Amino acid sequence: MTRVAAVQLAPVVGDLDGNTAKVTAALRDALEQGADVVVVPELATSGYVFESVDEARSAAIRPDDPRFDEWARLLATRPGSVLVVGFAEDAGEVLHNSSAVVTADGVQAVYRKVHLWDREKVFFQPGDARPPVVETEHGRIGTMICFDLEFPEWTRIAALAGADLLATPTNWPLGPRPNDERVAEVQIALATARMNHMAIAFADRSGTERGVEWSEGTGIVGADGWLRDSVGAGTGVAWADLDLPASRDKGQSELVDLFGDRRPDLYGPLLG
Repeated sequence: MTRVAAVQLAPVVGDLDGNTAKVTAALRDALEQGADVVVVPELATSGYVFESVDEARSAAIRPDDPRFDEWARLLATRPGSVLVVGFAEDAGEVLHNSSAVVTADGVQAVYRKVHLWDREKVFFQPGDARPPVVETEHGRIGTMICFDLEFPEWTRIAALAGADLLATPTNWPLGPRPNDERVAEVQIALATARMNHMAIAFADRSGTERGVEWSEGTGIVGADGWLRDSVGAGTGVAWADLDLPASRDKGQSELVDLFGDRRPDLYGPLLG
């Protein structure tokens, strides 16, 4: 079994060093508690509600930044462990809202968010590549970011690429919902996991940043589509022990297969 930790943090916009320290402390604590895979929020190192492109750039880092080396050294203390971290990526002339898959050997993949939400379009350039799927000791780990999860074509691409676990850093703004209902984005994650028989770990953030409140929706969903653990208000960690390779069995009964029963010959309009 693979012990997965989805960490809910409260980054401070523009505080690169302070936010890095929070990620480092959270990673160290999770590893000490036996985590094999640790997921932290979207833009965990930079904060989210920027006032200008210059402010976003001041908190952006490159994938070869020494911070990733520091996290790799921590991961080496628990062989085979993996960190998925959201960060503002300095790509030269443009910035990206990115996530990195990190092991003891360093950064294994970087994903640049394709579906930018609202004012993210002011600060970031969208990515133009499919979500990566990284082979690890525990299974195949894919990653995408927040609003990406709301596009079923995109999550299906990750599943078809073989992802056993979709690690999803998020910043979900608080929205209205009926009493006793889950956060809407969490419900989307539940359905996505079930439709693809693919586990999903989503790390949301907490706190209020420049007047924006957050859903605090961190959780982990098994490949069966059932929520295994969640955090709720404040900072904290959702935990789940998952059999990641079991996600590869798409059979639901003797005559039902989630992928085998697809009819891509009829899905042409989706490509329009």
